[in-house]
Amino acid sequence: MVAVVEIVWWQWVGFLAGVGVLLALDLGLFHRRAHEVKLREALAWTGVWFGLAALFGLGLGLVRGPKEALEFCTGYLLEFSLSMDNVFVIALIFNWFGVPAGLQHRVLFCGVLGAVAMRGLMIALGVALIGLLHWVLYLLGAFVLFTGIRMMFGGTKVDPAKNRVVLLARRLCPVTPGLEGQKFVTRWQGRLALTPLALVLLMIETTDLLFAMDSIPAVFAVTTKPFIVFTSNVLAVLGLRSLYFVLAGAIGRFRYLKAGLSVVLVFIGARMLLAPHDQLPHGIQVEIPTSVSLLVVAAIFLLSMALSILAARRDERRKA
Repeated sequence: MVAVVEIVWWQWVGFLAGVGVLLALDLGLFHRRAHEVKLREALAWTGVWFGLAALFGLGLGLVRGPKEALEFCTGYLLEFSLSMDNVFVIALIFNWFGVPAGLQHRVLFCGVLGAVAMRGLMIALGVALIGLLHWVLYLLGAFVLFTGIRMMFGGTKVDPAKNRVVLLARRLCPVTPGLEGQKFVTRWQGRLALTPLALVLLMIETTDLLFAMDSIPAVFAVTTKPFIVFTSNVLAVLGLRSLYFVLAGAIGRFRYLKAGLSVVLVFIGARMLLAPHDQLPHGIQVEIPTSVSLLVVAAIFLLSMALSILAARRDERRKA
């Protein structure tokens, strides 16, 4: 039996440093020049990030025991599956702004840096709030359940033309009429100005924040350990960034994915509301093991993907 000790500061620093080195190699060595990410390259990077996540989970199991490894795997899969919807939104934003394929990787790279910072802050605030007011877990469960039900009936619509953050940025700062290569800021008409690429990055960051408000509370249903919540979030986001280039050309095939994600949210929200929490009075209590949650989330996610692919192939056969 592994004796689990508290995560100390150097382990946080080590994880962040490792992620920083990998991102530096990604941009500074492999993507120093902006170029279109082809399918083979995207698959390779997706495999790298998934492999690193698997190795990290294995390392947790060896060092801290199978319980935390299972929590990490469940949190990772939950964050990954719920964030899949973000891939559709990113594609919509890129298409609306007309971002060339060669510039999309750099935008997503910068978006990851902001996402890591925002999610870290949200997780820290969530853990602190739960520590002070443990009953907040019930509020988070109700929020996740409500979000899942709302997603079943359409969910949140993203319209770049009406995005308030983008409209505010245009009002406060001059924006160049066209792209300026891979620059986010440039000089235009004698003064500093944002480029449309900066507006794309800003919108991706704000939409990621909205998605994180759904997915992070859901991961708290698995564990409230900040290190597990943060590492599973970060590694899932890094994997999705590469997976975007794999799925970008086939997004229309996954018609049932949103329905599957809504069922996942409803399941997790119900689990949070029914699970016994320390120091809280309870009525009906249903304790669902983490391993069962992992299997349920994986099954729902894979089933929605499989049904989507089968439906797309059936439609292709009908057209042929």
